[in-house]
Amino acid sequence: MDYLTLGKIILATPWLICLSIRDFRKHELPNAWVIGGVLVMLAIAFGAGVDYAIGSLVTAFLASLFLLLPFFLRAAGAGDVKMLFAAGLIAGPGNTLNLILLVSLAGLVLACVMLFLRQVNPARIKHFCRCLFDFRYDRAEGRRNLPSPENESCRVPFGAAIAAGLFLNLLLQLLYSMEVAI
Repeated sequence: MDYLTLGKIILATPWLICLSIRDFRKHELPNAWVIGGVLVMLAIAFGAGVDYAIGSLVTAFLASLFLLLPFFLRAAGAGDVKMLFAAGLIAGPGNTLNLILLVSLAGLVLACVMLFLRQVNPARIKHFCRCLFDFRYDRAEGRRNLPSPENESCRVPFGAAIAAGLFLNLLLQLLYSMEVAI
């Protein structure tokens, strides 16, 4: 059993739950909470060794690059980018693609569930689909009728998806370490 991964799960789970709840309720990820988690996990990474810490930092930077373009397009907030950096640091070296894939899948599931429960306004998705598939659709008129991207009804709390993706990544790491030990 990999005790480092088990320790990361134990330490990260309450942090992830608190950030997810805050993101659902207020659509914000406080800097003090996110950076506090980064500092705790950075101390753990350096405790595991300098090579491990450098590998974790590389994973964190690569993972945060995943949200850089959506951040510049105002589709993701700065808190999401910082939280994904923290998630990459927690996931550890060599887990960049796994983390990004699991976070993306968790975000997709979260968005679909929120659409199904009518917690999110589907106007932007309808506009995008009509632009792709309906050649008669007046794109300019449709764009004028869209709600503002800053409107709370258009936002999915992506911090919860990052938390779910990181938790699944850590569980898979733990299961893999248990399988290798057998």
